[in-house]
Amino acid sequence: MADKDLDGVKPYEGPAGGWGALRAVALAVRGQMGASTETRALLQMNQPDGFDCPGCAWPDPRHTSSFEFCENGAKAVTWEATAKRVDPAFFAEHSVTELWSWSDYALEDAGRLTQPLRYDAASDHFVAIGWDEAFARIGGAMQAMTDPNQMEFYTSGRASNEAAFLYQLLAREYGTNNFPDCSNMCHEATSVGLPKSIGVGKGTVTLEDFDHADAVFCIGHNPGTNHPRMLGTLREVSRRGASIVVANPMRERGLERFQDPQAPVEMVTLGATPIASTYHLVKVGGDAAMLKGMMKALFAADAADLAAGGDGLLDRAFIAKHTVGLEALQADIAAIGWAEIEQRSGLSRAAVEHMARIYWSAERVIICYGMGITQHRHGTENVQQIANLLLLRGNFGKPGAGICPLRGHSNVQGDRTVGITEIPAEPFLARLDATFGIASPRAHGHNAVEAVAAMRDGSAKGFIGLGGNLAVAMSDPEASFTAFRNLDLNVQICTKLNRTCLLTARESIVLPCLGRTEQDVQAGGVQAVTVEDSMSMVHASRGRLKPASDDLRSEPAIIAGIGRAALPRTVVDWDWLVADYDRIRDKIEAVFPDFFDFNARIRQPGGFRLRVGASSREWDTADGKAHFLVFPSMDEDEGRDDGPLTLTTIRSHDQYNTTIYGLDDRYRGISGRRDVIFVNAEDLAALGLEHGDRVDVIGPSGRTLARQTAVAHPIARGSVAAYYPEANCLIALDDYDRRSGTPSYKSLPVSLRAA
Repeated sequence: MADKDLDGVKPYEGPAGGWGALRAVALAVRGQMGASTETRALLQMNQPDGFDCPGCAWPDPRHTSSFEFCENGAKAVTWEATAKRVDPAFFAEHSVTELWSWSDYALEDAGRLTQPLRYDAASDHFVAIGWDEAFARIGGAMQAMTDPNQMEFYTSGRASNEAAFLYQLLAREYGTNNFPDCSNMCHEATSVGLPKSIGVGKGTVTLEDFDHADAVFCIGHNPGTNHPRMLGTLREVSRRGASIVVANPMRERGLERFQDPQAPVEMVTLGATPIASTYHLVKVGGDAAMLKGMMKALFAADAADLAAGGDGLLDRAFIAKHTVGLEALQADIAAIGWAEIEQRSGLSRAAVEHMARIYWSAERVIICYGMGITQHRHGTENVQQIANLLLLRGNFGKPGAGICPLRGHSNVQGDRTVGITEIPAEPFLARLDATFGIASPRAHGHNAVEAVAAMRDGSAKGFIGLGGNLAVAMSDPEASFTAFRNLDLNVQICTKLNRTCLLTARESIVLPCLGRTEQDVQAGGVQAVTVEDSMSMVHASRGRLKPASDDLRSEPAIIAGIGRAALPRTVVDWDWLVADYDRIRDKIEAVFPDFFDFNARIRQPGGFRLRVGASSREWDTADGKAHFLVFPSMDEDEGRDDGPLTLTTIRSHDQYNTTIYGLDDRYRGISGRRDVIFVNAEDLAALGLEHGDRVDVIGPSGRTLARQTAVAHPIARGSVAAYYPEANCLIALDDYDRRSGTPSYKSLPVSLRAA
């Protein structure tokens, strides 16, 4: 029975935010920072003269409060500003073999790295080395490569614009476009799909647009955990009476009700603001069917309105002036039947029509979506169906309307903007070459899946990770771990130890860098970096805390050191650039015209917004039009063996990407454990299983996630959910969206059996 007592499983009855969030922040501060005065860093986060949150990319608000941080942002800061240290004495005590047996949580919880390290195979320990030796070893290994394409340059979304720009310059002067990037694993479907629809691979809304929207649709995302500051925005939308429609496979507390810690009345009265005005549990993998069903309902209602003498429900003037492809879309939608829509979406026709009615009744609509849309074998097509729906009623280029992809890490979008891409455009490369006097390679490079495959197969022999934990983040850990162990060179630039550091190559170097919270002093004085949020706003970030060690270097300084060592005939004056980051920004401006007056504009409060053509109905496509794009299928699992259930991976509330802050998942009622799989109670009964049973999860080709505890949960029938990255073992390396390269973390056919 669902109410059966299980260790660490108890339904959470409270709202998102509120006293529970304040208690979690207090525990995080006490557990990581103790009595340290560095807790003042929380008051500097997301402030005009402070540092940008190292967590999510939700835009900074209008700075009406000194407390512009959320629970998980506070966890990110305390995790980085921890008082714990991982120094040479730590590595003398613990071998790499021993550390491999530690959990991912324990590895990072050990504390901040304090100086450069290299792996000594004879002793099986990391040993401290100086920066000059570290750079010399890296440079020597890179020069020993017989082909520049044997190197892979990975970027995490935590890197600043300045670091990312120097990093892509280093790799291109070296001779490769191999840029596996964290965006390959999250929103690449947006970056690939939206340019073909609307001419830009970014969202088109601003934070102010939420003040004017008549309806906001939230599809496939969980703001309570992954972008909690969004809850304040949704609270305002709800309180002024606009509709918030949720389509998500699971009931998520942050999409149901929210108690604002900065609202005294709510806190004192234990009240909360409802978020969703209507909530639909779409089946995992059923998003395309749901969206096409909404369009089918809209076309039918439009035809009926015309027949009754009305003007119709489509924005025909907008469609005629700005779009092409409507007839093909109408034919595609007409060819599908309601029975198939219901079967694939898991929603009734009445539910889909109700969502469509809210959509066409609203003059201004924003559709927000997360990785529940993108991380599928047809994630690119999912994104394009959202764009189709918005185009039908002209919901682009007017206040209160547009598309809002919810990016993950704090500068994942900015890294792409300043050149981190494996498929660079010729105009960009030409400007880069002219600015620096280099000859960039033109051949397309590797994305994340391709990089791991090349490393596994031996055609790639070197890897540099600018942040991140790729081996754990990537699907198919058996293939990923083997790939890293095959390397001649593994360099990790990071603040903390993680499992990818322990996958030792013939030469393994760990380089400790400054965190976002820490003061960055170079030859020209104290420096600021810049980041770009989910809504294309670029602003400065200035760390204030004393660095965790005097032997840390900034990411730009580390990249410059590698550049000097690896490129003996470099034409780039690396030291001159790093001495003053304004010089890096001047070069960014020279290569990317949209960054005009870069240094002047980041000194303005709040920074500036980059041009997004579709926001003003300018379509940067080949023909200057927005395109309705057809997805002939509705089967997101096309080409794979079927399973009776479809699994999505999820993050716990004590987690950000692969970083595990703790073992609780408060809003889902889980504490002290991660070995659970969430299952609809009716599905459990149909399988002859009960809440609390131990089960094995069987994926394609017999891949198994063993001995998970089945937890009855409000999740769509036919759908199950398990934690990432533990469930990555079920996903083969070649199971990904063929258009974007994104692994299918969110839609995997599985079966359950008693363990």
